[in-house]
Amino acid sequence: MKGLEGKVALVTGGSSGIGRAAAIVFAREGAKVVIGDVGEEGGDETVTMIKETGGEAMFVKTDVSKADQVKTLIDETIKTHGRLDIAFNNAGVEQVVSTLPDCTEEEWDRVININLKGVWLCLKYEIPVMLNQGKGAIVNTSSVGGLIGGEYNTAYIAAKHGVVGITKSAALEYAAAGIRVNAVCPGMTRTPLVDALTGGNEELENLIIGMHPIGRMAEPMEIAEAAVWLCSDEASFVTGHALSVDGGWVAQ
Repeated sequence: MKGLEGKVALVTGGSSGIGRAAAIVFAREGAKVVIGDVGEEGGDETVTMIKETGGEAMFVKTDVSKADQVKTLIDETIKTHGRLDIAFNNAGVEQVVSTLPDCTEEEWDRVININLKGVWLCLKYEIPVMLNQGKGAIVNTSSVGGLIGGEYNTAYIAAKHGVVGITKSAALEYAAAGIRVNAVCPGMTRTPLVDALTGGNEELENLIIGMHPIGRMAEPMEIAEAAVWLCSDEASFVTGHALSVDGGWVAQ
């Protein structure tokens, strides 16, 4: 993809799933990758995978719901590479399935703090760096749940709708400054989070697959390729967009 060779790309949630796949694709396209995640073992594994194919990567342990840790992540990126060209704000968690009244305040706060506040904190510290450079590309991970409603998942749906909103607002604020901000909205994807959700329940998995007209779940690399494209120069006129990569789910 155009415009990625030699760029510095930050990926949160890069220890597994979509984040790991995106980190690998960024490296494949010639970017220097910085991975932020709470999972040290998985983060180190992703770095090893990239280095084994000749890429450049580093890991910084980061809880995106904590401002000081996000600031450290950005500071370490600048300290090592001197710039930040691309950010994929992807870290997120699933909600414990429950009705709205049965969702605890603790669970609400956990989901909102990671999935929405975490994106806001990343933007808060990424954008000033990109403003100083005069250019940048950011992609936030929302979900089909950021475009449509869903039952028994209120905190997650609220957070992912919020990600679409903050993406549009940031895109409008900084379009003239050369910073593009978009969101990717995956359908159900075969990641550790989804595996934990289904718990090996074949009936539940088939129910989820049936929501996708294409007849299957996504693979992490399919979402990653879309996110990396949004960060490339090939998407140079795209900003403020929430791209559904969902096998036709929201088209129904």
